[in-house]
Amino acid sequence: MSSFPPEAAAAWRRIRRHAVPPWMIEQATAHRLAGDWAAACAAARVDIDFVPAEIAARHGAETAAALLDDLRHFVPDLLRWHLPRYARGGHTRLVPGRTVLLARYGPPAERPAGPLLFATTPRRPEGPQRLVLHCAIPGVREFLSDSGPRVHDWTSARHLWDARHTAALRERCGGSRERAPFCRADGTPLPPDELPTADPGSGDPAARSEWITRLHEHGELEAAFAAAGIGLDLTPPTTRSWYRVEPETLLRGCPLNLPRLAPEIRRLSQERESSRFQIPLNHGAAVLLEFSEPGPCGTLRASLAVPDRLAAVPHLPEVLWRRLPDLDLVRGGQVAAARLHPLVAGALFPALEVTDGAAGPPGPKAPEPVRVRCRGEWHQVAWDGGGLRMPHAEEEQRRERALRAFGGAVTGCFAVEHAWTSASGRLPKALRAQRAELFRRAEHGDAPGVRALLDSGVAPRVRDGAGRTLLHALYLLDHEELLPRLLSAGADLEAADDSGRTPLFTAVSEGGSRTLVEALIAAGARIDTVDPSGMSLAHVIRLRGRGDLAFLRDRVRTEHPGLGDDVWEVRAHTSETRARKAKRTTDEDMDW
Repeated sequence: MSSFPPEAAAAWRRIRRHAVPPWMIEQATAHRLAGDWAAACAAARVDIDFVPAEIAARHGAETAAALLDDLRHFVPDLLRWHLPRYARGGHTRLVPGRTVLLARYGPPAERPAGPLLFATTPRRPEGPQRLVLHCAIPGVREFLSDSGPRVHDWTSARHLWDARHTAALRERCGGSRERAPFCRADGTPLPPDELPTADPGSGDPAARSEWITRLHEHGELEAAFAAAGIGLDLTPPTTRSWYRVEPETLLRGCPLNLPRLAPEIRRLSQERESSRFQIPLNHGAAVLLEFSEPGPCGTLRASLAVPDRLAAVPHLPEVLWRRLPDLDLVRGGQVAAARLHPLVAGALFPALEVTDGAAGPPGPKAPEPVRVRCRGEWHQVAWDGGGLRMPHAEEEQRRERALRAFGGAVTGCFAVEHAWTSASGRLPKALRAQRAELFRRAEHGDAPGVRALLDSGVAPRVRDGAGRTLLHALYLLDHEELLPRLLSAGADLEAADDSGRTPLFTAVSEGGSRTLVEALIAAGARIDTVDPSGMSLAHVIRLRGRGDLAFLRDRVRTEHPGLGDDVWEVRAHTSETRARKAKRTTDEDMDW
């Protein structure tokens, strides 16, 4: 039995299924093994924002050589696999606005000013799920701070991105040389009667991890923390808002990797020369971990605190304190061990045997027929050739479509067909799942997966629950092949989603590439549309800072002068008023 709550397990199962598709792993791995790290990054949708030759010119050949050595072993698809994500509310996207530090370069005495290798996630959650790989130089590093919640320091967690260190994952999860906790060496979950019922001692790290984790899950918090070598103070912080949750409930629901927490903190304390760290939790609380004396040799103690009072205390990177979701999924039977990323599966389960075609996350499957209640009978419907195959004669189908065109009500199979293309009405659960599968693959840029589902017969004129079509999702995908295919299938360039935005408006607003914008315009998309607030494309381009779309901004202003200007003036006046009010409030506070 996994300690994952059911909703969290379902979310992480979706993430592991869609976030890093199998073709991405295969292509990135082939390029990496061939020595082409840049092509591996391109396959994993990681953009490179530096030139290695410039690093050599600025910091010397030795630093550049160390950087290139890391890049040759950099696994961009594994980095994407481990990055923080939304695991609730149906989301499977990357957490936006995060910076992940990977390596520091230069002699130890110069490293505070030396270059850093780091990756950044998209700025907005709705944007394309592309990563950017940077190598910072002096003058750029000021915006980085490894003590904040938006910066994740993985410099001591190379097993998450460096091919030379992936085997360390099993130990960092609390495993032994033979197996990971809660599983046999081949990835088979251990039954409850084979788990320890007493402290097995330090001779078997995997069994001891199981013992400590089960104490934690059963609510024996003080015993669990003590077994992990950490003292625990459950006194609530002195704040009026603490009534929201009990400390025991909060800590019991936190997926702490307790067996490894103390060793990780001691190593990090020695590296950073800090004796205090914090783990931010939900409900306005944080776990404060501090040593009884400076340095990593004192007694480690945990207590609960209010984050506002810990502004100067560095954050403990999530990968160092959180249980690995993959291990919890395998333990609970939600995911087969062979369906993890191959490097993760190989590190966790040394005796795992993978048959052909069973390695890594599964690709999309052809949708299966669905039973639909139609006029008192159960009919089987299935996708075929981009349409819904149903047990109704062609003449009857034409009659029902004509009835719907004149405003008549349709039921059964015909209502299902209408709901698929209009986002109105209800779809059977199985068809909702098929629709979600299609749009989740689009969400993660899985163009081959989307093409495979269309090839299997799925109707391309689908709309999701928010009224978006596949044209609206093109900004997330490689559009060169999909756009002509969708247009030939009758996709509407002016289809508005529930927010009133067309595919072109969505591409401009959500970070779609210039080539996609140009392709949509060349296909006939109108540029004189406005969003529900009344702003034109020119105003959205200005609002989003899309300098790459200046050509479209100028064209809208030339061909449609004044479009949306009244709305923009009101918006600008409101923003200016808010800015003045904020400044006046700040000045008054300073005077006081």
